[in-house]
Amino acid sequence: MKLKVPAKLDPQFEPLSLVVREMREATKENGQDIIIAAERNDGYTTTYKTRIFPEGTGHDEENFLFVERIAKSLVWVAGAWKLFIAGSDIVGNRIKEAYTPTGLRAFDVGHMKKTYEKDFEVEVCALEDAPEDKSSAAPLGRHLDGCRIGFDAGGSDRKVSAVIDGKSVYSEEVVWFPKLNSDPEYHYQGILSAMKTAASKMPRVDAIGVSSAGIYVNNRIMAASLFIKVSEEDCEKRVKNMYLDIAKEIGENIPIEVANDGDVTALAGAMDLNDDSVLGVAMGTSEAGGYIDPDGNITGWLNELAFVPVDYCKDAMVDEWSGDYGCGVKYFSQDGVIKLAPAAGIELDESLSPAEKLKVVQKLMEEGDERAAAIYDTIGAYFGYAIAYYTEFYDIKHVIIMGRVTSGEGGVILLERTKEVLEKEFPELSKKIKLHIPDENSRRVGQSVAAASLPKIK
Repeated sequence: MKLKVPAKLDPQFEPLSLVVREMREATKENGQDIIIAAERNDGYTTTYKTRIFPEGTGHDEENFLFVERIAKSLVWVAGAWKLFIAGSDIVGNRIKEAYTPTGLRAFDVGHMKKTYEKDFEVEVCALEDAPEDKSSAAPLGRHLDGCRIGFDAGGSDRKVSAVIDGKSVYSEEVVWFPKLNSDPEYHYQGILSAMKTAASKMPRVDAIGVSSAGIYVNNRIMAASLFIKVSEEDCEKRVKNMYLDIAKEIGENIPIEVANDGDVTALAGAMDLNDDSVLGVAMGTSEAGGYIDPDGNITGWLNELAFVPVDYCKDAMVDEWSGDYGCGVKYFSQDGVIKLAPAAGIELDESLSPAEKLKVVQKLMEEGDERAAAIYDTIGAYFGYAIAYYTEFYDIKHVIIMGRVTSGEGGVILLERTKEVLEKEFPELSKKIKLHIPDENSRRVGQSVAAASLPKIK
């Protein structure tokens, strides 16, 4: 596979976007149709149709590897407790075997079971029996009327704003340590205190909007790193309904909406740009994503891009948590910077934390070190090809890029290389997609107002 814009420090990189394109071309004349569908909560379903080589022509392994990567992507982009593989029994049965508690995708199975509170299933069926798309997209957000609380639950600080008719009249940031505390009462009282402070700055509270990292279904906390130290028993009893319970303490029948912080970031960007079809990607401790669709709606998808594969190379770095290879977390996060340092000729002290290692590279970048520049150059190439792959699932007009990995001169280099990939490899996307890095101030203010705008006042 020849790349028009090579990943400078990673010659074995095989962009999944090019693999998809090559498969389409190779199966254009005599391909076999296949549909992959992911069903999540309340029967909402997202489908993906593609082609593979005809069964029995010596390409069964190639077909499986290809469909497995697409299925994995769909699980983490849209969310799923059930997969449908329609049009190939051979591929379907191998996917079914992979998605078991002891199979290749055991991590995904366990995570999705916890998220959707159902055992994971794979159904193999004929093309004509494949389910159709069923969307949960809703016009969440952009409601600016009334007196609203906007709360942003970060891992190192919590932010709250009192917003009246779309204008922030009070904001505060308080340092806290949710990831170090095992007692959910610590989290509960911290969030309640923040909301009570915001409420005291307004004549009344008409609505509450929450932006928080994690997975939320019907405003319930299904998985969130803020509660990483809390036991499973306490999560079940005291965490899942925490935001709903706190809203009741602020006042009776106050509408509340809880959304993933990636979606709220994308919403803030869409409000700032006054446009839609926005994908937000944060490159920090991990890779976080959020999306606003062409109708300006939040989709209800997971958008967990950290676990979406972008590199087809089987020798790509494996994520320690999920046990899978080539996924976004090792490309668009501080881990991505750290993994490329040896190839750039930079030795990092192993006693340093990942955040401290990133700072070392950033300092070298500030000093004009060409080795550090090569790291950002490589991540930019990765990202250009990844954006093209993300368009397989998202209709994108704008990509908003943020996070500590993108700060400073390194972010400029990253963005330039991303644009070059799109221009040279995907000119049709280059004409359509605009890339943005917002400044910190507009992001913070915009985030709180966007969070506050989530619920509709009944």
